[in-house]
Amino acid sequence: MYHVSSRSVVKAIKIMGKMLSFFSTVVVFLVAFSLFFPLRRGLTAPIHDAKGNLLPSSIATLERVELGGMSQWVLIRGSNTANPVLLWLHGGPGAAQMPVAHYFNGALENDFVVVHWDQRGAGKSNPPDFDERTMTFEQFISDAHEMTQYLKARFHQDKIYLVGHSWGSQLGLKLAQAYPQDYFAYVGVSQVIDAQLACQLGYTWLSEQVSQASNHKDLQRLQKLGPPPYSDHKKFVRYVQMIDAYGGGVDVGIGELAGVTLRSPEYRIIDILAYLRGANRGSGPMWDDPEYQSFNALKDIPQLLIPVYFFTGKRDYNTPLEVTELYFGQLDAPAGKTLVIFEDSAHTPFLKEPEKFNRELRQVKVETLN
Repeated sequence: MYHVSSRSVVKAIKIMGKMLSFFSTVVVFLVAFSLFFPLRRGLTAPIHDAKGNLLPSSIATLERVELGGMSQWVLIRGSNTANPVLLWLHGGPGAAQMPVAHYFNGALENDFVVVHWDQRGAGKSNPPDFDERTMTFEQFISDAHEMTQYLKARFHQDKIYLVGHSWGSQLGLKLAQAYPQDYFAYVGVSQVIDAQLACQLGYTWLSEQVSQASNHKDLQRLQKLGPPPYSDHKKFVRYVQMIDAYGGGVDVGIGELAGVTLRSPEYRIIDILAYLRGANRGSGPMWDDPEYQSFNALKDIPQLLIPVYFFTGKRDYNTPLEVTELYFGQLDAPAGKTLVIFEDSAHTPFLKEPEKFNRELRQVKVETLN
């Protein structure tokens, strides 16, 4: 016969009490969350003038587009559909901009028809049955080219503006090189140029920061990590996380970004969960893609035939300013090239210095629209 001691019964009761307390907390959280952030979401607000009147020439739509045999989501917003289209290629892969775009850079909607596209495997374009094997550099380029053609046809424009951030800047440079006829100008934000050189410079900076901070735990982590190159994706992720922790990466705290995302009308709760899955996946499925790993603009993209702009944070050690300056100096750009440095920013100047960022993008339009 199996005997249960009184001590075991008491222990079991305590465990059950803790479980009930935990589930009660979860229920209260979900109820409160649903009150402040309604579950019925997935729309974008119409655009009004200062008096609250709907702008008749405006566009504000959230919709699916078929790209590369897959339904992918785009947010299109602008006060006047006659304005030039601006396609934003987000970073990551997986770091969709859609839920935070309007909060930080909504002013751009007065000058452009702004298009934020959740790329395959990111945000709203990351369904539960998503096939990670389709995440190849070639496929992303093809998707972006299709998106460009779609936007040109829809808005009856021969050319559009192209902005690429971080990972999206790899796509952007390739598109600008291959299809110059499609774009008024290319703007590379935190431009990826030579990942290996960037890691070497970033690691040197990180070592100095950790040493100055006298943080023994981080020093041990850095020693365990070792210097680049990082053939293991997990090691690269830990490296980037340490760069972020010491101020060389994302400029805005996770708490603020989470709050903005939770309040975004374009994202439902299920979209937020999909975003987290995509962001956590990152570039993992592409890590062994030869075209992704071998990307080196210094060697492979020596010339661009359209006006090119680089927007770079002075404090960025994910894609260091030093590498951007090196590429800027040797790039052959007969249509013109401009380097804009954001003194207070690291890897995300559009979040840290949005007013300057928006102003500089307007200046690109002034200088290049023809």
